[in-house]
Amino acid sequence: MAAVALVALYAGRIAFAGMIAVGAAVLAWEWTRLCGAGRFGLTGSVMLAAMCGVVVLAAGGWIDLAIGLIVAACGTVYAIARSGGRDHPRWIAAGPLYIGLPCVAMIWLRGDATAGRQVILWLLITVWATDIGAYFAGHLIGGPRLAPRLSPNKTWAGLAGAVVCASLVGSVAAAVDPRAPTAVLLAAAGALLAVVAQAGDLGESWVKRRFAVKDASRLIPGHGGLFDRVDGLLAAATVLGGWQWLTGSGIMAWG
Repeated sequence: MAAVALVALYAGRIAFAGMIAVGAAVLAWEWTRLCGAGRFGLTGSVMLAAMCGVVVLAAGGWIDLAIGLIVAACGTVYAIARSGGRDHPRWIAAGPLYIGLPCVAMIWLRGDATAGRQVILWLLITVWATDIGAYFAGHLIGGPRLAPRLSPNKTWAGLAGAVVCASLVGSVAAAVDPRAPTAVLLAAAGALLAVVAQAGDLGESWVKRRFAVKDASRLIPGHGGLFDRVDGLLAAATVLGGWQWLTGSGIMAWG
């Protein structure tokens, strides 16, 4: 999956948006079935179509329209789920927001002509380093559980390992890319995104426990579903995109 993401990233904005569209469609399918007792149906089809539409609008530069479609999709999906007698219509209707915002954020970040590719590359490697650091620190050090009711395998040591690894990625990125922000800034931003990504992971674990399922799907043998692999990335991309938008990309700026 990492190889696919890197190839799409370097192939250009259209290829990257295409990858995001495929991912959004899969996530819409998983989310509808996760919250809807394994059923997809018309509700899921509408959500899937809406998420593809969101990606197309964002890729075309119509960010406001993409966000508007996300909001409209939430209401439409809720109405269809409710009228169709689906269980948990509010949960299902949260899917467009949960899936759509990070998709828009990543496409918008990648669309920066000056540094879109570098920002996304740093984001991806930071999230991957977060997962790796959390895994090895948690297994080698162990210790108190971070949130035993949500994810019994996560520890405070794992979170510390995630933060350290993500900070190191920021420092290395600043050292190898002369256009990157300072090492201190990227290290601090990496540490923050590590915490956000871990929170995203725990959030998805909470949803799965809420609906008494182990994995979002069985799409990836031995690894669950796509949601189980990108839960941290969805949270981190949303926060980074929101931060860059609020600051006009002036603080985390690649020169």
